[in-house]
Amino acid sequence: MTRQAIFLKGSMRKSVMVLLRPQQWLKNLFVLAPAFFAGSFLEVEVMRESLLTFLCFSALASSVYVYNDWIDRIADSRHPEKSKRPLASGAISGRTAFITGIFVLLFSFFIGFAFLNHQVLTVAGIYLVLNLAYTLNLKKIAILDVSCIAVGFVLRLLAGSVATGIELSSWIITLTFLLALFLALAKRRDDVVREQRGEERTRSSIKGYNLGFLDQAMTIMGSVVIVAYLQYCHAADRTIPIISSKLYLTAAFVVIGLLRYMQLALVEERSGNPTRILIEDRFTQINLLIWGGFFAWMLYG
Repeated sequence: MTRQAIFLKGSMRKSVMVLLRPQQWLKNLFVLAPAFFAGSFLEVEVMRESLLTFLCFSALASSVYVYNDWIDRIADSRHPEKSKRPLASGAISGRTAFITGIFVLLFSFFIGFAFLNHQVLTVAGIYLVLNLAYTLNLKKIAILDVSCIAVGFVLRLLAGSVATGIELSSWIITLTFLLALFLALAKRRDDVVREQRGEERTRSSIKGYNLGFLDQAMTIMGSVVIVAYLQYCHAADRTIPIISSKLYLTAAFVVIGLLRYMQLALVEERSGNPTRILIEDRFTQINLLIWGGFFAWMLYG
């Protein structure tokens, strides 16, 4: 095999990995939340079911990303960042993308049918249908588009619940939906900012938004998240004995985290990719680690 052939093969593998967006699998950590917050994650069977569900949803999400990139390849080619995606840039062919998407979808089904219960498969099916509908039409409708994103996070949470048999509280469902909605609104704000800079409009739903609306919506959602979290802390003190009465102290990190994200969105105007912020922003990373560490100490210490 010549050096050129080796280089092309390596480049193709890299393009396939970019197409699958493994960094976005971080979103699927929500399937681990029920076990973690129930104080049961270290139980072998619970950990096994949680991790298998994470793997199933990660593969499923990758198949959706492939399909989404194929549908949006022309619009993405006009976007300053999305134009670098393999299909939009022409780094990978439609045939290769199709084969890759089918493979990861079948792998997800294999994990589900071989190792997980039918309830997880049902939730995964709903998640798949929701995302296909989102890609085809729902993302073009303002407000409904961000609501679909938020529901997707709740479905991840539900999958982790039915996989392990751990019942979800109304608080964790509510907080997950509200936080995901806040992040989705921040993402749309970034789209509007890019359009106002003179960049090509890449989403039909943008016409239903402007900066004034999004800034107020983010402020409202951020406030609601904080109030809901404080209510959760108060309720958990009385209903979840395993959790320390000092749970309310973690609210400080929630407030700080939301303020930091609003700073990134409103001041630095770089809220278009929440996953990248999680990977690159040291402030956010440290804040999350302290918050998570505090919870882990109360639950498992």
